Parts: sequence; C-alpha cells; structure tokens
Amino acid sequence: MYNPYSLDGKTILITGASSGIGRATAIECSKLGANLILTARNEERLKSTLDSLEGVGHKMIVADLTLPADLECLVNSLPKLDGLVNDAGIVMSKPIPFVKKEDVEKVLEINTFAPIMLTKSILKKKLMSNQSSIVMVSSLAAITFAPGNSVYGISKSAIKTFAEYCAVETACKGIRVNSVLPGMVNTEMTRNLSFSSEELEADKNHYPIKRYGNPEEIAWAIIYLLSDATKWVTGTQIIIDGGVHLV
Repeated sequence: MYNPYSLDGKTILITGASSGIGRATAIECSKLGANLILTARNEERLKSTLDSLEGVGHKMIVADLTLPADLECLVNSLPKLDGLVNDAGIVMSKPIPFVKKEDVEKVLEINTFAPIMLTKSILKKKLMSNQSSIVMVSSLAAITFAPGNSVYGISKSAIKTFAEYCAVETACKGIRVNSVLPGMVNTEMTRNLSFSSEELEADKNHYPIKRYGNPEEIAWAIIYLLSDATKWVTGTQIIIDGGVHLV
C-alpha cells in the first residue's frame, strides 16, 4: 500500500532515545520500517527502548554527547544516515535572579552545544545521504515566554535558529533540516518539574485542547519531517502545542 510517510529502509539516528519524545520517536519509527541507531546516557533505559522496537537489526550506542570522546566514538561508528533526530535535552525552571553560571553552562551544554557538535561532526564526515533529513527537537519556549524559563528557552531558541542556518548550508547537498516546537508533553521530564498536580491541571486548562500532548504526537510530526512526504520542506518549524501559542 502506498504510504508517503513510510520510513522503510531508512537508517535513522535518534539521540535522547531512552525516554520521553526520543523513546516514542524510536518506537513509532520502527513501526514504519526504519533501521534505528539509538543513543543516550542511560544504558538500562536505552536497552528498554531497543527491546520495544518492531523489526530487527536496530542497535544502541551508550554515549554522553557532552563528552568529546563519547561523541567522536559515536560518530566514528555510524553508517550512512537517512535521518538524524536531535532530541536529547534537560529542562530547568528558575527565576533570573537565582540563575547561576553553572546552570546556564549545564543546560546549554546538553540542549545546545551537544546537538550542534553532533550535527557538525556528522556533516563533516559526510554521513548524511542525499535526500536525508535532520530534525531538531526545540520547544515552544523558543518563541513564547514564561517566568522562570529563560535558561531553557534560550537553549531551545538557539537550536531552532541553528536548524535554520543548517538548512541554508545543507540544501545544496540534498539535506533537509527542520525543527519541531512542542508545548508541554506528558513525559517524565514534565512530571519532574517543581509544580504541584493542581498547578499542572490549571496550566492544562490554558490549552485550547485542554490537555498536554503525548510523546507519540510529537513523534508523528518528527516522522513527517523524516519521511519523503517532506522532500520540499526545509528550514521550517512545526509548532505542536494544542493551540496554546494562540492564547
């Protein structure tokens, strides 16, 4: 059956694949026929994702992408790629007067520097095939503003902007680069925020659809950008937020 969103035969690297959006993206990609390479820092949870995939031949590589040696080892072990999903990230909520330099460095190291350097290394080694796709997982925080979200927001804004510059530089090589900007999603990272259940429920009511997103709903948008259905799409962002950016 014809399916423009099929990933059959495509080799895709997914970072942050041990949990949340990265895990969901890996599982959903496997259902559409992708050959997956998963990476994250937590070996046990990464193995859990690997065991949840459909199909055979997938592999996992445990790596901390903030460590140059780990990043180099990962890149040196990669085959030619048809897709790259930069998802690994952390969140921080802290009012500006209480932000420390160490806070900024930690968030930028994981959310910004690591995906930039991974993408740079993969491009330098010419590992992205013709008609391939790179997807950056940014955030709605890159374009909307809330108290306490400054450090996280700038880290994700930088990734969104990097994706746009990357799209300009790689289009001539047949490589597309786009980003997704999720709103609040039901993940462990969201549950670990310092908000009470009452505060979270109240926040959900600000969303026109009256709920947070699910990881799979972000994964489906990522799959759209990885697939041949978006051969003429590059340098753009998909906002996936239940309409909350409108209110």
